[in-house]
Amino acid sequence: MTHTGPLDRLVALQSEMQAWRRDLHAHPEIAFQEERTSRMVAEKLAAWGLEVHTGLARTGVVGTLRGRRPGDRAIGLRADMDALPIQETNGFAHRSRHDGRMHACGHDGHTAMLLGAAKALAEAPDFAGTVQFIFQPAEEGEGGGRVMVEEGLFERFPVESVWGLHNWPGLEVGRFDVRVGPIMAAFDTFDITLTGHGTHGAMPHLGTDVITAGAAVVTALQTIVARTVNPQDAAVVSVTQIHGGDAYNVIPTQVVLRGTTRALSDAVQDTIERRMRDIVQHVAAAHEVTGALHYQRRYPATVNSPAETARAVEVMRGLVGAAHVDPDGPPTMGGEDFAFMLRERPGCYVRLGAGPGQAGCGLHNPGYDFNDAILPLGASYWVRLVHHLLGDGAAA
Repeated sequence: MTHTGPLDRLVALQSEMQAWRRDLHAHPEIAFQEERTSRMVAEKLAAWGLEVHTGLARTGVVGTLRGRRPGDRAIGLRADMDALPIQETNGFAHRSRHDGRMHACGHDGHTAMLLGAAKALAEAPDFAGTVQFIFQPAEEGEGGGRVMVEEGLFERFPVESVWGLHNWPGLEVGRFDVRVGPIMAAFDTFDITLTGHGTHGAMPHLGTDVITAGAAVVTALQTIVARTVNPQDAAVVSVTQIHGGDAYNVIPTQVVLRGTTRALSDAVQDTIERRMRDIVQHVAAAHEVTGALHYQRRYPATVNSPAETARAVEVMRGLVGAAHVDPDGPPTMGGEDFAFMLRERPGCYVRLGAGPGQAGCGLHNPGYDFNDAILPLGASYWVRLVHHLLGDGAAA
């Protein structure tokens, strides 16, 4: 297959997309607070002639574009818009103007690329059917994708498939990767509370030691992945916080452990939760303290459907050549709430190479910045995908 590279129209939009992206980067807004961002998106979509719908999941925006040829088919293209509660350390002109908030995951770039695709397609809607441009709030841990689905996203804006894209530092610029099945992990959180009888550190026999119990729980939790989960199934159990006590010489009454778990399937999620409950109950009992587990299911695994992944691979190969597309890329244990949309409709989530990143920084790093060089390629992927799915000779 001969590859084309970024489409000329999108290359011509590079400076405009970069300006949008840098404006968004300078004005980051965290989950469900994307007021300025959603207003900017809605105003641009309306100016280009799309039907604009706001208010879904508070700050979500959906732009509807119909092709100039009649057709009953419809697809959804999704970009996330929210920033993170991180203090940016960059010194460039478009750095965050808001203390404690920054675009550290590239959602500013995702929004700009989808806007670029919307503008190009609105100028030349050479397809049959409808494209729903879904600008989603609150991806970062707050489940904006779930809220959009629960508030009737696909009932109000019916689509046969839904598509997502993420920039990927560490993957070479000009490369894509994807895979059939789980590409991002399920993401859960937990709080474990151990309660005993506090006592003076010089008289431990007069109380029950929640510190020792907590240490035993942390150690025992590591056996879930090591000895319960099938070694061929990826899983993570990480204790990330331990809170207890405020004096040198007092064994506290309570210790709280917090952390996260990751898995690539519902079955492994279930196994992890079941074993955590067993461990907390029995280890606590062995130390004569009480244990309580609050286990919160956050995001399911992001699972790409086979037919849609094959179509995405064809589009990516058409852009960058087969040698620059990995159709069997590794899953990552990060979470992504696009998973909720993929549970409702078939679709595909792809990763677009962003190079080494600003000063070698990866995602969620205070020194990260989106690589503007990939804006035309990401936007071209969206446009080519629309033409592939809804253009002449598109597969039904």
